[in-house]
This record gives sequence, structure tokens and C-alpha cells, in this order.
Amino acid sequence: MAPSLSSSLCSDLRQDVKETNEPVEIDWENLGFGLTTTDYMYMMKCRKDDEFSEGQIVPFGNIELSPASVVLNYGQGLFEGLKAFRREDGKLLLFRPDQNALRLQIGAERMCMPSPSIHQFLDAVKQTVLANKRWIPPPGKGSLYIRPLLIGTGPSLGISPAPEYSFIVYASPVNKYFKEGSAPLSLYIEDEFDRASRGGVGGVKSITNYGQALRPLTRAKSRGFSDVLFLDSATGKFIEEASAANVFIVKDQKIYTAPTKGTILPGVTRKSIIEIARDLGYEVEERMIEVEELLDADEAFCTGTAVVVAPVGSVTYQGKRVDYRVDDNMVYKKLLTTYKGIQNGEIEDKKGWMVEINQNST
Repeated sequence: MAPSLSSSLCSDLRQDVKETNEPVEIDWENLGFGLTTTDYMYMMKCRKDDEFSEGQIVPFGNIELSPASVVLNYGQGLFEGLKAFRREDGKLLLFRPDQNALRLQIGAERMCMPSPSIHQFLDAVKQTVLANKRWIPPPGKGSLYIRPLLIGTGPSLGISPAPEYSFIVYASPVNKYFKEGSAPLSLYIEDEFDRASRGGVGGVKSITNYGQALRPLTRAKSRGFSDVLFLDSATGKFIEEASAANVFIVKDQKIYTAPTKGTILPGVTRKSIIEIARDLGYEVEERMIEVEELLDADEAFCTGTAVVVAPVGSVTYQGKRVDYRVDDNMVYKKLLTTYKGIQNGEIEDKKGWMVEINQNST
């Protein structure tokens, strides 16, 4: 177990947090999606056969790892991504954080790791947000992106679960994920490299899912594309997901997206958009989608915590480019308007998705 902070140190940290609540000097108008170092992070540890217990807020900084740590040698690690929003009335809110907590637990089971309880996860996220409250952008200028990490920090030379684990939560103010901002995306359909295979860990948010995307993603961006779209590894005929987003297509006012059956991440935004679409009267079908269906679609869009809901302006496959019409009358726009309306309080949250953070708890 991680040692508890002494009462004097806890008092000093609370005072530091209180003293650093003054606004930060950031050009919010030009904020992109990159790491901006904030003041504090959350840390909690446990041994392999134990359960996570009390964690603590500590100053943001580097962590110490053994060269033999399992996360470094064998990739035993998971991460999550969620956002905190500041509303016009000053309230701080999270969007469906319980879904991230549950997904982390599912991933931890797959990766042979202990995991925080849903309550511990939510408490850690809330503490991290409050400790870095001054870094939350003004309403409409972005959000505080929160990155929980669950990693095997203990050492092992052989391939085995780590003897010790760390749960870390840090945060950074962000805005638009793509350099295009709100402009339509251009996707390159990758037919050489795979993202995930049947029986692998493509269905959980493992750190091992993203390293192999770097080469095809870098190559696609060097050619002027926004992102890369992967195909299934078994046949190479069906679309799966982009490097960090789920993909939807629209045909004759019906919405289609690939099913989450082990090779596609069950995105929280994906799940929410499906619910919103059905509430708005759209028919949504989760099934395998052939590349030809994508090329013949009326529209396409991507979803994710980072990308939110982003329209696709074009896709390129084996030298053939297909362009899509993008305007305010498209299906994606109606879904995005509802999604953001729930988050900013303009639309009633009938589902209890928004979780308010009690700012008096500091």
C-alpha cells in the first residue's frame, strides 16, 4: 500500500491548492489538444493480491519506475479519458464518469490487474479536478481533459503480472483535438497495418493498442490526412475504427456503426451518441460495415471523448477519394447539438449523465 501523507503535509497541500486557485494565464482562444502541465495529480498503489485503498493528491511530476517494471517490459497498462466542464453558472461537471470507471474495471480483468472500485475512481477524478480547478477553461473555451492510468509498476523479468500497481490521474486543459478544428476530417483507409485482432485487447483501452497505430497515423498525416481508419484484421473488408475514435456512417437517414465484439473500443461517446440518436427517432444498427458501404454513404462521422463528434469530409481508399456533403442539416450536427446541449445545460439531462463536482469539498 502507498503510505498515507502525514497530517502536516496534507494540510500544506490543501493550503497550496487554496493558494493556487487564482486563474492561469492561458490563451484560451487558441487552446488545442496538447499537454499543459497542471498543478497536481492523484496517486494510489496496491500489491498484486491486495485491493486499492486510500490515495492522495500530490504535486504533478515524474514517477519513478524500475527498468524491470512490467508496464515498461510487457505493456501491462490501461488508461482512460474523460472531461470536466465549467458551466456559465460556475458549476463543474463530469460526463458519465461511471462508464469510464466500469470500462477500466473490465480492462483490468482482461489485463490481470487489480482495479479501483467505481467509487474510488470517481473520487480520484473529482479530487484531481478540484486540485486543478484553475486550469479548467471558461465556458465554451474547452474542457479539462482527465487521464486516469492503471499500470503495472512492479518489476518482473519473466512474463507475469506485476507484483505492484499504480493508479494515477492527471489533467490538462484542452480544446479541439484535430488541427482542422471544426472543419470536416479527411480519413485515410489503412489496408497494410492492423489495429487489433480477434482474441486480442482491441476491446479494452490498453496502452498496447496505440503504439502500433503511430506509424500508419504518422504516414497518413504526412500525406495531409486528419486520421487513419483501420480495417478488420481477418478479412480487410470491414471498417473498424480510427486511431482514437469510433466511426459511424449514415445512409438514407439510418445510422450504422461497427459492433464492439473484441476488436473495437466501446467508446463512452459512441454509446451516448447511439442513445441520443435513438431518442431522436433515428434507427441505429450495430453491424459489420464493408468499405464499399462507407464509400457509398450519405455521410460519416467520428466520435470520442477527445474528438467529440467530428464530421468526415472525405475518405481515401487505394487511391480513390470520396467526398461527403457536410452542412448544418446533416445527421451528425443534430446529434452533436444534443450531446453538447446536455453537457452545457441547455438541454435537460433526463438520463443523469452529468455529475456535478462539489466545490466545497476542498
